[in-house]
Amino acid sequence: MRLFKWLPWNYLVQVAARRYGVINPLDILAKMRSFAQPSEIAEPIELLRAGILFHARGLINTRAIQHNLDWIWPFWVEKQFNPNDQSFIPRAFSFSHVNLTHRNWTSVGHPDLAVYPIIDPRGLVTPIPDGWSLDFWIISPEGKSLFPSQADHADQQLEMDDELTVTTTCGITGNRITSRTRLLTTPYRPVLEILLEVETGPGGWLVVALRPYNPEGIQFIENVDHIKDASAWRVNKKTLVLFSKTPENVVFSNYQNGDVVHHLKHCGDQARIACRVGMATAAAVFPVSTQGRQSLEIHVPLATEMTPARYSAIVQSGRNWENVTGAKAQLSIPDQQIQFLYQAAMRTLLLLSSNEVVPGPYTYNRFWFRDACFMLHALLVSGFTDRAAKLLGTFPAKQKMSGYFQSQEGEWDSNGQVLWIMWRFFELTGRPLPESWLKPILRGADWIEKKRLLKHPSDRHHGLLPAGFSAEHFGPNDYYFWDDFWGLAGFNAAARLAGHYGDEDHRQKYMRYAADFDKAIASSINRIPDHMSKGGLPASPYRRMDAGAIGSLVADYPLQLAKKGDRRILNTVEFLMRNCFHEGAFFQDMIHSGINAYLTLSLAQTLLRNDDARYEDLIRTIADLASPTGQWPEAIHPRTRGGCMGDGQHGWAAAEWIMMIRNLFVREEDQHLILGSGIFPEWMAAGQSISYGPSPTPYGDVSLSIDCEKPKPVLTLDASWRNQRPDIIIQVPGYRARKTADRTESYELERQ
Repeated sequence: MRLFKWLPWNYLVQVAARRYGVINPLDILAKMRSFAQPSEIAEPIELLRAGILFHARGLINTRAIQHNLDWIWPFWVEKQFNPNDQSFIPRAFSFSHVNLTHRNWTSVGHPDLAVYPIIDPRGLVTPIPDGWSLDFWIISPEGKSLFPSQADHADQQLEMDDELTVTTTCGITGNRITSRTRLLTTPYRPVLEILLEVETGPGGWLVVALRPYNPEGIQFIENVDHIKDASAWRVNKKTLVLFSKTPENVVFSNYQNGDVVHHLKHCGDQARIACRVGMATAAAVFPVSTQGRQSLEIHVPLATEMTPARYSAIVQSGRNWENVTGAKAQLSIPDQQIQFLYQAAMRTLLLLSSNEVVPGPYTYNRFWFRDACFMLHALLVSGFTDRAAKLLGTFPAKQKMSGYFQSQEGEWDSNGQVLWIMWRFFELTGRPLPESWLKPILRGADWIEKKRLLKHPSDRHHGLLPAGFSAEHFGPNDYYFWDDFWGLAGFNAAARLAGHYGDEDHRQKYMRYAADFDKAIASSINRIPDHMSKGGLPASPYRRMDAGAIGSLVADYPLQLAKKGDRRILNTVEFLMRNCFHEGAFFQDMIHSGINAYLTLSLAQTLLRNDDARYEDLIRTIADLASPTGQWPEAIHPRTRGGCMGDGQHGWAAAEWIMMIRNLFVREEDQHLILGSGIFPEWMAAGQSISYGPSPTPYGDVSLSIDCEKPKPVLTLDASWRNQRPDIIIQVPGYRARKTADRTESYELERQ
C-alpha cells in the first residue's frame, strides 16, 4: 500500500493523456479550483460519494428510459421526457438523466419508527428504501385505460389521524382509481397497507403493476416469484407483496420482451420471472364487477433495523400521531391552508426524527449536524423536549477526537451549530445538562478557536474560519461569513454553558474568544470595498453581493448577533428581494437553481423582527408553493412548481415553517417576550378566536389566545414561568403596542 501511495500519479495521468490525445484532467481540475479560495478540502468526500451514487443511477436512466418510451414510466419521466410539456428537458449533452422537475413525494410512517415508504404525486408507492415501486392502472376494453403517471391531473391529500394516510385519486367519475396508503404497526413488524377502490366500465380490469423504478429512476428487479397459495409476489427473493384477493391473471415480462403492459392479455402460466438486466416487471390483474367497481387491499411487510423487543415496546406503547402531537404546541387560526401546513410540518418533523434526525425520507435520509440543529430547534419550541433531549444526547458520540462535529469534511459551521442548539436546549427547557456533555462542549469550542486563521493580519479574512465548502451552495470554496457567525454563536453558547456547569475559567476564556472573533468579523466586513458590499453583507469578504449573501442573514435569524435594525442586514434583505427573488420568493441561483422555501422563510423572519409587514407576503407565497400533502422539496422548479433539488419532503423546510408560525405569536428579543407581532390582520378580522401554544421560551412555557368575537379583542396569556416573569411587549399588527411587566394575563387590544 505504501508503494501504491508513492507512485507518481500526476506524471502517469499526464503521460496517459498525451498517449490517448485527450485533455489532461489534472489541468481541468486545477482550473476549476482556481475559481475558489484555496482550502484544505476541495470537495467533501461524503458529497462526492453521494454524487457518484446519484449520477450512477442517472447513467442507468440514460440507458433504460429514452430507448424504451413505450413503457409506462413514473410521473417525472412522463413529464420531463414529453416535448409538449413545460417540464421537458433536452437530453443531447446530458451526462445523466435525473429527476430535475418533479422531485416530490410524501412519506407515511409512525412517529417512533425510522421506516419511510414514499408516494409520488400520482400515487406510485415505493415501499422500501430506494427500492422498486407499485403502480395501479385501469385497463378498459373501451379504450379508456388509465395510467396515473400519464394523467394530466390527480387529487392527493394527507390525512392526519391515528396514522398518516396519503390518498390519491386519479381519473374522472366512471373511470377512476383511488388509493389510500398508510403504515400499520402489527404485532411483529410494520406493514405498508394500500387500499384500492376502482370504478370503470364493464369488462375493465384493475392492474397492480410491479415497476423497476422509483421517483429517482431505475431500481432493479432481478426476479419475481408468484406464490399462488398466498396470492402474493416475492420480489428479489426478499420482500412480499400480499393481495387480499386472488388475481384472475398474473403476467410477467423481462427487459428483452418489454414492459408487462404490452402482455396483459397473455395467459399467466408462469410462476416466476428472472431478468439479467434487472428490469423485470409483473402485473396482477383483477376483473371489475358488473357494477363497474373493484376494491383490493395490498400489504407489504417491512423490515426495521431495531430489535424485536424494541419494536414490540413501540407497538405496546399505543403511541400514534394523535396522542404524540396532542399535548404540544397547537395552532388554531381561521386560515385552513396555514393551519393544515402547520400540522403537516409538525408530522414531518416527528417522522424524520424517529431514530436520528434526517432531513428527508429518501434522498436526504442521512445525518447532518446542520439540518439536525435546525430541526431540533423547531421540535424544542413545539414542546417535544424529551424527544429533543434524546436526539441531542447522541451528538457527543459523533464528535471526533479533535473536537470537530463533522458532518462532512471541509465545512466549518457544525461546531457552532451544535454548541448553539445545546445552549438553546438548556435555555428553553431549564433542564440541567448531563455532566457528560461538558467535555464535548469544551472540545467543540476549542476546535473553533484552533481553526481560526490568525497568522495574516493584512488579509481580509484574518481571524475568520478557513475557506470551506458550502453545502448550502453559497458558491465555490470561500471564507463564508455563515461559518463565522455560527462559530461566534458557538463561543457565546460555550461561555454560557461553561457558566452553567460552574466552570468560570472556561466561561471567561470563551467570552474572550467571542469578543476577539466578533472584532475579526467586523474588521473583515469593514474591509470589503463598497462596490462589492453595496452596504450589505456578501457571502464572504471576497465576494460581490449575490444570492449567496442570504447565508450572512444568519447573523440576524436565528442567532440575533446583529441588533434589530442593523443597516447592513436590512441592505442585504433589500438587495436579495430586488435581485434574487422570483415570483415572490427567494430563488437560489447557485446549484439549486430553484425557489427555496426554507431560505425564503428565514428572510421573512428578519422582516418580522424588523416590523416589516412584507413577511406576510413571503409566508403566503411559500404556503402556495407547498404540495397538496403539505410538503416542500429543497428547491422548487420555477415553472413546473415541482421539486428540482434535494429531497421531495424536506425536513429543514418543515422546521422553518414551524419556527415561522411560532414567532408570529411569540418570539424573544433583548430579554423580552414579544407577543402577537406577526398575527395576520385578516385572522383578527375574521371574528373568531385564535390561539397558539404552549411553546417553551427562556422564561417558561407560553400559550397565547385572542378572543376576536368581542368589540375589542382580548389577548390572554397562559404561562408557566420558571423564575421571574419577563417584560412583555404586546404588538399585534393594527393595534396599539404596549409593554407590561405586571402580572395581568388578559389585555384588551385597542386599535391604532
